[in-house]
Amino acid sequence: MSAPTDTSDQTVHGRRGLVVLVLSNLLGGVGVASGVAVGGLLAEALGGTAMAGLGQATSVLGAAVAAVPLAGVAAARGRRTALALGYVVATVGAVVVLLAAVTAQLWLLLVGLGLFGVSTAANLQSRYAAAEQSTVAARGRAMSVVIWATTVGAVAGPNLTAPGDRVGLSLGLPPLAGPYVFSVVAFALGALVVALLFPSRRLVGEGRAETRPALRAGAALRWAGRHPEARFAVVVVACAHAVMVLVMVMTPVHMTHRGMSLELVGVVISLHVLGMYALSPVFGAAVDRWGARPVAWLGLAVLGVAAVLGYLAGGGHDRTVLTAVALTVLGVGWSASLVGGSAHLVAVTSEEVRVPLQGVTDAGMSYAGAAAAALAGPVLAWGGFEALNVGAALLLVPPAVAGLLAARSRRGPGATAAVAPEPAG
Repeated sequence: MSAPTDTSDQTVHGRRGLVVLVLSNLLGGVGVASGVAVGGLLAEALGGTAMAGLGQATSVLGAAVAAVPLAGVAAARGRRTALALGYVVATVGAVVVLLAAVTAQLWLLLVGLGLFGVSTAANLQSRYAAAEQSTVAARGRAMSVVIWATTVGAVAGPNLTAPGDRVGLSLGLPPLAGPYVFSVVAFALGALVVALLFPSRRLVGEGRAETRPALRAGAALRWAGRHPEARFAVVVVACAHAVMVLVMVMTPVHMTHRGMSLELVGVVISLHVLGMYALSPVFGAAVDRWGARPVAWLGLAVLGVAAVLGYLAGGGHDRTVLTAVALTVLGVGWSASLVGGSAHLVAVTSEEVRVPLQGVTDAGMSYAGAAAAALAGPVLAWGGFEALNVGAALLLVPPAVAGLLAARSRRGPGATAAVAPEPAG
């Protein structure tokens, strides 16, 4: 990867790009959170309780399916086009959800929620766009600031549910549909902000190598399989997300089974979300200071601690505080793993591989989360919260093995650098 020329023009464009990404990610986060909070309820209203979980699963799959095509658009046409397209598709999805609510068609709702999920793929891709707006020495902080912006959307979005429902009812929409009006507005504004204000050219990696055609997703993944450092990054991002989803989605069920109030459930999930995003700038600064690898390993270690705490929290009837601590630590571990793993992917030196590999990694992340969500219920029913956290600990084995193999390859004879060197410290 070639470093950008340090000129005042690039500095201005880079700062403007980061501001635009923070704003678009904030809008995207509001759009996702305001709609997803009632997606399951709307699916239940149209298809019965058995369909309630299908709405969320469809949104997750929408994000997974869209990640690779959006990365292809970014490689061919630039980040501005890819991000704007993602938000436009999500806007269409929110409109389709409203149409499904009016016509009471479950199949149409699922189509809309699938398109709605593309917003998550766009939000995820924005962290790579942030790194491209920064110098190599500051790319960790750039990514983490954009990730942190999601905190505002994640907190504000659910609080718009009740006002959104009132707005929807005043417009003649069915109950539960109104929050998607806010989603339409937020996604449309996000698309406009990116399309009109985001710099049209990349600031990092410009040069002759950029004219090479990008690899397809499968080829990029095979490339990562041959390069231990890149393979470690892909596995860390996917497995850390699976660990987080596996435990998080069943925590409200576990808490209500133990007689805890819905108010306590809300507090615990809020602390979890805070852990996911609030410390991301700290981990970004750590990446810039010590490198991506130690931060990724830190994330795995913190996730391991969260699994132990979660196991202990499942062993008694009055473990509210321990459950809250476990979920908060779980969010912190996910954040460190995501920032560290993503920084590894940004540092891939092969220009034609980098963007496709980022896309396929985000797709794998979403697919892993969807699989974990599907398995979480049966695991909880079979072995309780303890079994759920044992499963989470087992999911940490693949990235740990991948990391050890990467460390071994760095010490081996004839090692090649497929990922840019870590900071010297």
